[in-house]
Amino acid sequence: MRIALLAATHRGLAVLRRLHALAPAADFSIFSFREEPWEPPFLDTIREETERIGGTFFETRKIGADRPAGFWDTVPVDLILAVSWRYMIPPEIYGRAKLGAFVFHDSLLPAYRGFAPTAWAVINGEDHTGVTLFEISPDVDAGDIVDQRRVAIGPDETMSTIIERVTVAYMELLEKNLEALLNGTSVRRPQDHTRATYTCRRTPEDGQIGWNRTTRDVLNLIRGASAPYPGAFSFIGPRKLTIWAAQAPIPARSYVGRVPGRVVEIRPGVGVVVLTADGSVLLTQVQAEGGPVVDAERVLNSLTITLGPRSAA
Repeated sequence: MRIALLAATHRGLAVLRRLHALAPAADFSIFSFREEPWEPPFLDTIREETERIGGTFFETRKIGADRPAGFWDTVPVDLILAVSWRYMIPPEIYGRAKLGAFVFHDSLLPAYRGFAPTAWAVINGEDHTGVTLFEISPDVDAGDIVDQRRVAIGPDETMSTIIERVTVAYMELLEKNLEALLNGTSVRRPQDHTRATYTCRRTPEDGQIGWNRTTRDVLNLIRGASAPYPGAFSFIGPRKLTIWAAQAPIPARSYVGRVPGRVVEIRPGVGVVVLTADGSVLLTQVQAEGGPVVDAERVLNSLTITLGPRSAA
């Protein structure tokens, strides 16, 4: 039995380890790619784990190109699984798997097809996300569903907590369905394509805070861009300031003279209150570019400071 795993991020590493534990006699071929500069590193660890279990490793973003193409031309593959994979898998590749090719995706499909679905769910203020195991198809995230798990999102939770919970759901789906996938007996159901929604790829620049948005919008962006993502940010003049933690201030004053982005309260040992379009947020942990993460009042220490787009010094 040969299993090809297309894997990235620490979640891909976790799935690799669990997959090997569940099917130790299988031959493994692992594909991964170099992380982006802003991401926690994962490629070398996945490579090392592949070597530890005696598998074959390929570094590539294009499954059908160059050296990996030679692998697909010469090595019979029984099952393909993809975890945190960001690039198109051509039909001439996934069609070679005797038992099929399947993808783990961070949403309850057909909702949130596309990129970074968990981050988008948090930014959009959803109270849940999910995990779907589905069969790959020519269209984006449109294949028949094998199984799903709903994952709750708390109103103030940040990405690290939510990602951990989503990873647990990955493991549950893997453990429940692997035997049927290996036996070729998994039951699948088609998606309702009329209910499909899509998300676009996120870049670090998408984390810039618009202080003329609502308080809830600003807090959701800070939560959705938090670690392991690069963080939501704003500027003090030309200086970039990343916001790592924030909450709604209690008590919150009612402002009838309002400049969104203006620092209006400094609460020693607690945080700094900044105005939004309809209220305010309490910033607690920030990081000036090139500096450490510190309490917000160490950087935002004047009521004349207005956060916003980058401006000249």
